[in-house]
Amino acid sequence: MKRLIALLLASLALLAGCATLDEKQRAWIFQPSDRSWAGGTYAAEGMQDVWIDFTSKVTDKPVKLHGLWAQNENFTERADAPVLLYLHGARFNVTGSAFRAQRMQELGFSVLAIDYRGFGKSTNELPSEELAYEDARTAWEWLGNKYPGRPRYIFGHSLGGAIAIELAAQVNDEAGTVVEGTFTSIPDVVSTFKWGWLPLSLLITQRFEAVKRVPDIGSPLLVVHGGADRLIQPELGRKLFEAATGRKAFVLVEGGSHHNTNSVGQAQYRVALASLFGLRPDVQLVKN
Repeated sequence: MKRLIALLLASLALLAGCATLDEKQRAWIFQPSDRSWAGGTYAAEGMQDVWIDFTSKVTDKPVKLHGLWAQNENFTERADAPVLLYLHGARFNVTGSAFRAQRMQELGFSVLAIDYRGFGKSTNELPSEELAYEDARTAWEWLGNKYPGRPRYIFGHSLGGAIAIELAAQVNDEAGTVVEGTFTSIPDVVSTFKWGWLPLSLLITQRFEAVKRVPDIGSPLLVVHGGADRLIQPELGRKLFEAATGRKAFVLVEGGSHHNTNSVGQAQYRVALASLFGLRPDVQLVKN
């Protein structure tokens, strides 16, 4: 009986502290920071700063998003040269992720990479799943207004992949979606940890249930995962791919970790982009 009372008291305490619990999870999942590293700083040197101002429909407050624009050499020569919205994962800001955005530029895209609220130079506000979705949607609309008529693609790495899938499920004007090192849901990721046997799922407020949204994507989907990814297990990427119902492809990069798959697997990227999207290795857009 004492154990039951203790459990009830603990449950009441959790309910009373829901706001605090939610904030802790947001901080833990996003790890918002101005963190970068030398490789990212070097990669960002040739990129242009972009600022996106809007009023949030969620908070009714003004928001300023900072982004980096990396223009491909074919951008001015071809009116149909593709553009891509890059959505980074947790911990590192847009500068820290610039090396990955640069590789997508090398694969033929002109890339807009953005920081969500709470990261880098963007509005200093604790990010959340809902706010990140809004930031991505706003950047997507900005990109379409800035460069109308061009095929637009969505790319997300890790947590950014879940955000990318939500965005692709919301809109109907994307030419394709690419996710790397992404998962089915946060509860599924937690279940893979050594303490994942604990019944924590119901307490998770930032769920990022990409597996439920991926069937709603109306464009081709490329799912890339590193075979040596120890943070997000490849099985989760495979399950995400299997849940998609449209045109799709899965690429497993042997030896790729959570952080270097984009580099190790660039040759596989080229083949997959050509096969699924019609983007050839010579970076020209081929129309069927």
